[in-house]
Amino acid sequence: MAGLFLVREERKGSAEPFLGIARDQFAKHGFSRLEQHRFPGWALLRAPYISDGPALFFGHGDDFAAAAGTLAYDGLTGSAALQKLLAEADPPQFDWSRLAGQFALILHRGGRTFVATDFFAAFQLYHDAEMSLFSTSLLTAARVLPRVTFDPQGIYEYAFQASVLGDDTVLSEVKRLGPNRVVELTSSGEVLSHSVSKPLPAAPIRQPTAERLANHKHLLTKVVTEQVSHFGNQVQCPLSGGLDSRLVLAVLRSLGCQPNIYVYGWPNSPDVVIAKQIGAAEGFEVEWIDKDTYRDITPEEFPEQVARNFEEHDGPPNFGGMFDNGGNSYARDARHKDGALAVSGGGGEVYRDFFFLPDRRLTAAEVTDSFFARFDRGDTTSTFDAGAYLRRMRDKMLDVLERPGDTGKLPRAVIEQIYPRVRCRSLFGRELSVEGRYSPYLLPFLDQRVVSAAVTLPLGLKRAGLFEAQLLNAIDPVLAARPSAYGHHFAEPPSRRHRFDEWATRVRPIWLRKNSYAIQRRLRPMGDEHGGLNSPEFMGRVVDLEFPIMRRYFNVEKVTDSALHRRVACLEYFAAHLGNFAL
Repeated sequence: MAGLFLVREERKGSAEPFLGIARDQFAKHGFSRLEQHRFPGWALLRAPYISDGPALFFGHGDDFAAAAGTLAYDGLTGSAALQKLLAEADPPQFDWSRLAGQFALILHRGGRTFVATDFFAAFQLYHDAEMSLFSTSLLTAARVLPRVTFDPQGIYEYAFQASVLGDDTVLSEVKRLGPNRVVELTSSGEVLSHSVSKPLPAAPIRQPTAERLANHKHLLTKVVTEQVSHFGNQVQCPLSGGLDSRLVLAVLRSLGCQPNIYVYGWPNSPDVVIAKQIGAAEGFEVEWIDKDTYRDITPEEFPEQVARNFEEHDGPPNFGGMFDNGGNSYARDARHKDGALAVSGGGGEVYRDFFFLPDRRLTAAEVTDSFFARFDRGDTTSTFDAGAYLRRMRDKMLDVLERPGDTGKLPRAVIEQIYPRVRCRSLFGRELSVEGRYSPYLLPFLDQRVVSAAVTLPLGLKRAGLFEAQLLNAIDPVLAARPSAYGHHFAEPPSRRHRFDEWATRVRPIWLRKNSYAIQRRLRPMGDEHGGLNSPEFMGRVVDLEFPIMRRYFNVEKVTDSALHRRVACLEYFAAHLGNFAL
């Protein structure tokens, strides 16, 4: 399955109005085949992949297992994986050494029903406050509820960080099922929440380099093999001038897989130039897609395109990339053509020093100030409380680290867990949850076995991509030796300039990092590469440029960051297109 909607049914037929809303919304998402299933106290609507892919449902008598996303169990996928999981699992605990992927799971056996997510809860499963409904679609959950309102913390996180951290969403009434909970649904409609601990190693380990490389090569190859072995060459793989996508390609090549390789960007961008150079040298085609020039679009055509984007992205997408010409949707459809396995290099920074923090113990507040204080108070109204905003993000980090209320210094290795547990879940989770509707979508670097090994790397090996480059070279030395966007290839140590650039960030004091975004905003307008058709000629066709709703939260006229402005516009559009939205 690629879509799930589960709702409480207190009496026969009482769930039908909600199922009707879900059917309509799932059709807008692109699902064409919907299947319904009832069991005591609950009604389930499930939808197979939009493009194609393995069946993610298995039933035996009254027992069944259903999933959405990408799931593997003991190297099996599809219904075979669910059959084995249904027979062997012991919920609310699961054996995470055998269960892999990014997914939402419903398991009904012996009259007991459990709802769970993947290890990091990256695949997003939405629910209401009472847990009377669960949905893989944010828009479905929002439209089923009688009334929804904005959560100020959620909208500020989305606007400033491009994604919402933890279990929150931009709506007060809609949350996401977290990684440390497995929910049990009873036939009476009562919901029991089971706490689940998912520890990761909390200290680096000493290990000979050759042994360490062999271990990581084995783990990464195993994770990719679990999925790729079922797809042959029907795999889509990105390639750029960076390290992560090249490492994924190296693993695929080591397995004998010949994927379709693609690159995004404008004609002379480093990613496009380098990917084409590598393809020419290695003898494979590289599909180049320039999403910005996908098609010319007139202002009159723009509202229809944005409405389609809104439904396909399930509301405001990460980075706010909703106001485009359809190029993002075209590229996504190409990734999932004929039910191909789409492999992503997302999360590869688990092998690197993502936060560029000093190698010492730090408090969660210091981490928050260093990385998440990306705002300028001049953009906001009095609704924004900077201190409360940062404290809430700090608390969400501590909760997922299973250290609630800890104001002390955290071990540096524990801080490294924030990247996969918090950053990857919020940033990649929204993306893979939408992508996973079309066909299987694999993030091998966000597999818990890979992450468990990566967080034990000494920090010195993570800097400047040293270890990740060594791993690439161990798997595919030919590919490692090809040019990169870093100014050096990956079969040699990182350049002095690469090391210096990272060092220059690490040595900045926390107070300066906390204020760096606001300082930059004072110096010049800002933006990002995600762009879109943001001129008033286009934007005025889809958004009230007076921003009557967002004006409560932002001083829109003062926003000179085009990326922030675009995300604020996404939120304005979102509220205007929810019939049950209330101020």
